[in-house]
Amino acid sequence: MVCEVRSLGISGLDGFDVSVECALSGGLPNFDIVGLPDAAVRESRERVKAAIKACGFRFPASRVTVNLAPADRKKAGSLYDLPVFLSILSASGEIKPPSDGQAFLGELSLNGELRPVSGVLSMAMRAGRSGVRELFVPARNAEEASFAGGVTVYPVRHVTELLDHLAGRASIAPAGKPEVMPPAQYGVDFSEVKGQENVKRALEVAAAGGHNILLIGPPGAGKSMLAKRLPTILPDMSRQEQLESTAIYSVAGQTVGDRHILTERPFRSPHHTMSHAAMAGGAQLQPGEISLAHNGVLFLDELPEFHRDVIEALRQPLEDGRVTISRAAGTATYPARFMLVCAMNPCKCGWFGHPSGRCSCTPQSVQAYRAKVSGPLLDRIDMHIEVPALEFEELRDRSPAEPSAAIRRRVNAARSIQQERYKALRISCNAQIGPEPLREFCALDEAGEKLMKSAYERLGLTARSHDRILRVARTIADLDGGGAIRVPHLAEAIQYRAYDFKVEG
Repeated sequence: MVCEVRSLGISGLDGFDVSVECALSGGLPNFDIVGLPDAAVRESRERVKAAIKACGFRFPASRVTVNLAPADRKKAGSLYDLPVFLSILSASGEIKPPSDGQAFLGELSLNGELRPVSGVLSMAMRAGRSGVRELFVPARNAEEASFAGGVTVYPVRHVTELLDHLAGRASIAPAGKPEVMPPAQYGVDFSEVKGQENVKRALEVAAAGGHNILLIGPPGAGKSMLAKRLPTILPDMSRQEQLESTAIYSVAGQTVGDRHILTERPFRSPHHTMSHAAMAGGAQLQPGEISLAHNGVLFLDELPEFHRDVIEALRQPLEDGRVTISRAAGTATYPARFMLVCAMNPCKCGWFGHPSGRCSCTPQSVQAYRAKVSGPLLDRIDMHIEVPALEFEELRDRSPAEPSAAIRRRVNAARSIQQERYKALRISCNAQIGPEPLREFCALDEAGEKLMKSAYERLGLTARSHDRILRVARTIADLDGGGAIRVPHLAEAIQYRAYDFKVEG
């Protein structure tokens, strides 16, 4: 007898349908799983055997063959334990086969308890599109799966609960619709930052338009402190953004526990010793830091200390908003649209140009330090901001600084203008404007054209940096009410691009 149970699989960020087929035949007892299983899937044979015996059933004393169809797609992970368990019991006549509108996934413990698995949100969204009416998942994955919508999710703690439900002896209550969680309450605030009003303004502009920003200044000037407070002024995530980010974290196995649904924008701050694979994506097609920062902030502190290949891995995602990982395990494409925030010192010791004269670096060593960051990457960063050292009076000033909530209101107002303007283009902020819309939405008057030409020649701008200045100017105009780009808006945007990376010998 052949029995079929529906399940799902995950490839990159996309779920796909899987049919778990079980056939019992004569011959010496044996248990095979075919259909391109990885090591974790093959090991499910022992978990399933133990769970069947722990639940009081007899494992079939015959040749057991389980096929995971389609057989030409790789199956990975422990999520097939539950459907394999059910297919064997159905094929041996112990239980009635599940209906075609039901799908199952989950890892089994040796005593039949269900443990959570990764990638549930993507598979639940696929289930809803594939006609699955009822999806049975481990209880700790139920909230995440129900966030997808379009399918009834049943949380399962132990297979005996599931068997009783399928037999009609007792019912499992379906998971309810996830509650709308309040926005995150951050433990930091811009009111804690002394001075640096020009840098705060630059970060406000960056947040309002989704622009990349580089902070350059001596040690202790507050670069890291400012960057870590950037999420407190970013707009709240939309439901679509929450779905995208949660799906990425789910595939990476980072939604298990109390953090089922992401309601705050990701803030990723990897150490400078990280590898290229950790930045772009791992050998098992796991999302890297640039994808985990999707819809949020990727902060690279001490930028020149990162390995060159790690920094260069950012170039294409910054342009395309996605990254394709090609490894021995296959190929996967993940979204990677993030705000890049970098911080660096002006030289190796950090004090080049300081009035105290404490810098001991030679012009050659300063230039070598700055050359660690390539020109093409700098060209993709919209704003280059100098963060000066604090004066004593600023440090001791007790007057209250502007809180994040006040800045966030202005950012939200500017983002609302952008969302209304670009609703037909399917983009959400000025940083995502393409070449064609740029001509329409970032047009300059005669005075603006004259100023832009002067800056282009004086600063030695490229075509890319020219367009990025226009996008920043568009954001500054939106913070000023959303009208046309005027000369003051353009002048401020050019100022954010005027840092001189060259050192005279």
